[in-house]
Amino acid sequence: MSSHDDISEERAARYIAVQNSQEFAALRKKFRNFVFPMTGAFLAWYFLYVLLASYATGFMNTKIVGQITWGLVLGLGQFVSTFVITMIYARWADRELDPAAAELAAHMERGEV
Repeated sequence: MSSHDDISEERAARYIAVQNSQEFAALRKKFRNFVFPMTGAFLAWYFLYVLLASYATGFMNTKIVGQITWGLVLGLGQFVSTFVITMIYARWADRELDPAAAELAAHMERGEV
């Protein structure tokens, strides 16, 4: 067995130890508690738009101002909501997720996990 294999096995064991740690479980839970509801909300909004476009064509063709219709406004809202969700996630990750991940990485580097 080469020294490369020893390093790989050692690294794999460290990653498994981290994956099984309470800190990693808490980090994963924190991530999932943010991402899953946000994804669900966005998908609900997206499918609402698709359903309205398919079954409420009269509403979607209703003009608001000039040639601007509800369909256009809601369609552009899909793009806007994507950027808003991205900005919310980036701010949340900077504030909540990244510090916890950095702390976990530091513990891992010191061999505490």
